[in-house]
Amino acid sequence: MNEMNPVFSTSLDTFQMSPAALLALNAILAFMMFGVSLGLRSADFRRVLRRPVAPITGLVAQFLVLPAVTCAATWALDISPGLALGMILVSCCPGGTFSNVMTWIGRANVATSVSMTAISSLAAVVMTPFNFALYGSLNPQTRDLLQAIALPAENMVLIVVMVLAVPMVVGMVVGARFPRFSQSSERYFRTASLFVFLLFVAISFSKHWQTALQIAGSVLVLVVVHNALAFLIGDLSSRAARLPVGDRRAVTMEVGIQNSGLALAILFTFYPQAGEMLVIAGFWGVWHLVSGLCLAGYWSYSNNRCQRLEEQKVRAVQPDSV
Repeated sequence: MNEMNPVFSTSLDTFQMSPAALLALNAILAFMMFGVSLGLRSADFRRVLRRPVAPITGLVAQFLVLPAVTCAATWALDISPGLALGMILVSCCPGGTFSNVMTWIGRANVATSVSMTAISSLAAVVMTPFNFALYGSLNPQTRDLLQAIALPAENMVLIVVMVLAVPMVVGMVVGARFPRFSQSSERYFRTASLFVFLLFVAISFSKHWQTALQIAGSVLVLVVVHNALAFLIGDLSSRAARLPVGDRRAVTMEVGIQNSGLALAILFTFYPQAGEMLVIAGFWGVWHLVSGLCLAGYWSYSNNRCQRLEEQKVRAVQPDSV
């Protein structure tokens, strides 16, 4: 698979965005991070310091295990350089902002999820550029393409700071000073962010629908398998750390829901000609929402079923009322 797909070789230059569209995408990401951060408090970080096992496990899985396994898998499977580098970039991004919502739907530990989102977003300022450069160069099939991109590390750091770190700090300050506004508006921020982001992805692909249709099958397979691998790494890592079920599910969701929007922003901003990488990140942005909601729904159903069974057992051992 290491030869360039002819579809992309003739259409790399079509994946262009105007400066206004780039600004809109970055603003959407910042808006999403601001909304998520409204519910963050300094106590969340203190909680991590008191009980750091779950967040540390998640960070190790997120920034060490997932990128390394992704790099090794793309190398071993001989995946084409553009697709492989796109997968590596997505794996180097922090957890997605919707992991908190899906953790809540799945009745897992939301506090652990929120803490991980905050810490991974801060860590991404350093780890995302570092991991992308490291694992992109370690894979001999992606090394030449990475050098051709010649992405300045300081520029990537700047965009991560602007779309993740700054909105998170502002959101925490606003949420702390105006708690009623935070409680009443957080849900609407999440819903609006999801809608706008999906709309943005749809518009981007509508301009290149012929290309997307021709490669949809192979790319979707890669994205589905890669996403499943991310969930598996999160689950196995948390099991190895012997975390309780609630924390284990939170870690699993955080690792499986990647911030592919950040990957899109990086690519559109610095290398819009990287068609294969853009398609990987775009498909990820849609698919991980589907898989995450399905997993959260299963967890919720499983919890309800276990609760009903426990209630039946309690009623069975209670003596009949006179």
